[in-house]
Amino acid sequence: MKGVILAGGSGSRLFPLTKVTNKHLLPVGNLPMIMHSIEKLKEINIFDIMIVTGTEHMGDIVSLLGSGKEYGCQFTYKVQDQPDGIAGALYLSQDFICEDSLCVILGDNIFEDNLEKARELFEKSSDSFKCLLNICEVKDPSRFGVPTMQEGKIIKIVEKPDIPESNYCVTGIYFYDKNVFRLIDKIKKSDRGEYEITDVNNLYLKNGIVKYNILKGWWTDAGEPDSYYRANSLVFSSKREMS
Repeated sequence: MKGVILAGGSGSRLFPLTKVTNKHLLPVGNLPMIMHSIEKLKEINIFDIMIVTGTEHMGDIVSLLGSGKEYGCQFTYKVQDQPDGIAGALYLSQDFICEDSLCVILGDNIFEDNLEKARELFEKSSDSFKCLLNICEVKDPSRFGVPTMQEGKIIKIVEKPDIPESNYCVTGIYFYDKNVFRLIDKIKKSDRGEYEITDVNNLYLKNGIVKYNILKGWWTDAGEPDSYYRANSLVFSSKREMS
């Protein structure tokens, strides 16, 4: 299994913090934001990692991470030079993944849980189309893709619904088999002009059973001022509890 960290986007919601740097280089706790995703992949023995980011701050990310040797990893970089959305960014990793399965983390997702259980659930699947989503109960599910569950299975996912059918969101932590690229090929751009990852996940639902793992610890994205503050607060609180 290989890892993919999606670290693109303009970071406009965090402006002016992102005026001179990529948001994934902003500090969360005592680490740059992107380092949290790297550590989560390393915890489940994924050390071959592709990082997808935009053109403007690619040099800064490479300057921080280098080849990966310093972190016990091997990093590969890919530039996303147009705003094609999450699925569009993920598609750029196709040649890197080849025949492997993959764990994808959106670089602004900050979370407590180890993903070992999620990886085990994914790898135990015998489905011809393998997909595992990590979901989390949140106070504001309408901000996210919301899964509807029935008899222990996800039956549909609706992106940013006005009336959510559950209090869970699909987090930016995904496990896929190589079929993900075939499915991205089948989707069209949304009204936002992006290839939506929710459309990909719903295609997995049409082709088989999408497994899910409920995150027990805290989770937040760090893509806007309130959630960025929350991410820092949670990380610092966790470190105080451990000391």
